[in-house]
Amino acid sequence: MPGIRVALFCMPEFGHLQRLLPVISSLREAGAEPHVFSDRHFRGAIRASGGVFHDLFRQRPLAAADSRSRPIPCRYVSFAGHFAESVITDVTALAPQLIINDAFAVIARPVAECLRLPRINICPGHNMPPETAIAELQSDPRVQLDDACLRAVALLRDHYGLADASPFSYMGGPSTQLNLISEPQEFLTPAEQAAFEPCAFFGSLAEPQPTRAESAQTVDPFPVAGEGALKIYASLGTVVWRYYADTAWSLLQALSQAAKERRDLAVLIGLGGQLRERAPARIAGPRVRVEAYVDQRQVLAHTGVFLTHQGLNSTHEAIFHGVPMLSYPFFSDQPGLARRCREFGLAEPLAEAVRETVTAGDIHAALERMKLKRDLFNERLAEARNWELAAMAGRPAVIERILDFA
Repeated sequence: MPGIRVALFCMPEFGHLQRLLPVISSLREAGAEPHVFSDRHFRGAIRASGGVFHDLFRQRPLAAADSRSRPIPCRYVSFAGHFAESVITDVTALAPQLIINDAFAVIARPVAECLRLPRINICPGHNMPPETAIAELQSDPRVQLDDACLRAVALLRDHYGLADASPFSYMGGPSTQLNLISEPQEFLTPAEQAAFEPCAFFGSLAEPQPTRAESAQTVDPFPVAGEGALKIYASLGTVVWRYYADTAWSLLQALSQAAKERRDLAVLIGLGGQLRERAPARIAGPRVRVEAYVDQRQVLAHTGVFLTHQGLNSTHEAIFHGVPMLSYPFFSDQPGLARRCREFGLAEPLAEAVRETVTAGDIHAALERMKLKRDLFNERLAEARNWELAAMAGRPAVIERILDFA
C-alpha cells in the first residue's frame, strides 16, 4: 500500500529502538512512509532503516516534564501529559493515517485519541500482561513518584480520555487494533497469548542478520588464552545499571575471579556504555577484556557461552547465532524469559533466586553443567533459530495487516 504515512514513536530506550527498527524497515519495503518521533541519538539508526526522523525532544526536554520519578519510564507518562498539545500540533501537520508506538511512548496515546487514528502497540517485553505488570510495579521498592507525574496522570485521564491512565501507563496501553509481540510465537503459550489479543508475532531481530559464519570472519574480540579456551561473553544490557549496579558489579567480579582461577577461560565483558571509568579496577584481570561498547552480533559469532541478564533483544540474538546462555536475570520480564529459555533447553541458570550473590565457584559449576549438555544445547538452539526465521518470514503479512487499518 504505497503512500501511507505512518507516525511511529519511541522513547530514549535503546533496547526498545532495536525492536522498532525492523518495523520501520518493513514499512518502508511495503511502500509506506515511516515518520519516527524519537531521540536525536537514534537519528542515524532510524534513517538507516528507512525512517524519516523527527526530534521528539527538541524544545521538549524530558527533564522539563519530570526529572525525579522512578522507575525512569514513569517520566514518559509525565512527558505525555506535559507535552501532549505540542506533539499533537506537530503530528497534525504531518497528517499521518496510522500511529505505531513502542509501549513506553505513552505520548502516542493522546495523539491517536485526539486525531482519531488507529494505533498499533508494540508490547514492552516478554509476556508482560498490562494488569500483572502494573500490579507488580505498585509494590516495587524502586517507585518514587514526583508530583509532576501525578499531575500528568490526571491530565491524561480527564482531558485526553485515557481512562486507565496511571504512573505506570508505560506498561499498559494495549491497542484494540493490534499489538505486536517482538518474539516468535513459540515463546508464549496459547493462554499467555490471549492476554495480548489482538496480536501478531513480529520478532525482534533487524534484517538482514549476518550469519554466524559471516560474522566469524571478523576479528576475534576475545583476549588471548590457551588453545581450546572457552570464550565467555558477558553483557547485562543498559537498564540494569540504573537500578542494580552493585549487584551487576559483584557478578562481573565473580566472573573475573573465575577467569583468574582457570586458564582455559577467555572473557569479554560489554558494559553497554555504562560506568567505564570504574571497570579496570573492579573487574579487570588476566584473560578478561572489558569494553564500554561491543558489536554484539559480531561478538556472538565468536562466543562459546553468553552470560546474560536475559533481556529480550540479547536473548533472541543469542538464539539466532546458536550461543547457549548462562542466565542471571535481574527484574521485570527477565526472570520469566530466563525460565522459558531454561524450559526450552537454551539456557542454564547461574543462580536459583533473582539477584542472588554469585561466586567464582558458582560460575565454574554452571559451566561444567553446560559442558555436559552441549549437544542438547546445540540441538535446541538450532530448533529455536528456525522459530526466529519463521517470525521474520512472516513480517510482510503482518505489515499488510497493519496497513489495512489505514
